[in-house]
Amino acid sequence: MAPSVPTVKLPAGTPLPVIGLGTWKSSPGQVGQAVKDAIDLGYRHFDCAFIYQNEDEIGAAFAEKIKEGVVKREDLFVTSKIWNTFHSNQKVHEAIDKTLAALRFEYLDLLLIHWPFGYKEGGDLFPKDANDKMAHTDVDYVETWKALEEVHKAGKAKNIGLSNFNVEQVQRVVENSTVAPACHQIEVHVYLQNKKLIDFSKSKGMVVVAYSPLGSNDRPKGPGFGDFPAPLEDAVVKKIAAKHKKQPGHVLLKFLLQQDLVVIPKSVSKERLKANLEVFDFTLDNEDLNELQKLDKHGEYRACTMGQ
Repeated sequence: MAPSVPTVKLPAGTPLPVIGLGTWKSSPGQVGQAVKDAIDLGYRHFDCAFIYQNEDEIGAAFAEKIKEGVVKREDLFVTSKIWNTFHSNQKVHEAIDKTLAALRFEYLDLLLIHWPFGYKEGGDLFPKDANDKMAHTDVDYVETWKALEEVHKAGKAKNIGLSNFNVEQVQRVVENSTVAPACHQIEVHVYLQNKKLIDFSKSKGMVVVAYSPLGSNDRPKGPGFGDFPAPLEDAVVKKIAAKHKKQPGHVLLKFLLQQDLVVIPKSVSKERLKANLEVFDFTLDNEDLNELQKLDKHGEYRACTMGQ
């Protein structure tokens, strides 16, 4: 029998499973099977985005499992995100309709603004200017937020939220909202602990979802980034894992779960998908937590540098 994953409640009362499947960098041809395997294993929370360019395959996997009777639509919690080339009001509405069509759904459980800046609309997803720099738009993310509120009121997104915003940007949205953000999705792991942003987001009533919670081997390297082993290979993490007779990945996920964060590790391996759910049978003690807190690299190690 598939394990039951605990949930937290978003401000509107929607239950959100504390472990979900991330689909960033999950290749077409693999992601659909990963979603089907995850559902069979007990996952009910799935994190998607238009820019990942795999929502159609994910939607087909959902449809197959719903048709088989393994799950119902209402059993699933599915997130997607508005990409940077869809920040104007009209484009937000176009984007949500594209995503819903791809996923074969009538609504999302959560819709996020993916980044707090927009790109030139109507062309490439990563448009460049004459100097080969990203071509930005002057659309204010507050305008984008107002469009998300319209999507919410139309019933196409049960909850709306933010992703990759900083403290000042979160504050501006909160001050200019009629529907408060329910969630903030940001990169968090033992090497990038983001405590100030987490605490601020929580103080505004948001549930914080941690992407790349295991760190990432596929991370940017070079000037400005420290030469560190991946968190899964960190000696302190491995020592704590051995102490609890668990895997390093279990320690990394548990470290975040014990901070009341939601985690969305990505995998296309059925074995690892199963392993990532095996985190509810142990507890990190204060000594463990103190050692892990000391591993923060304060920005010198991150999986995603797009907003830097």
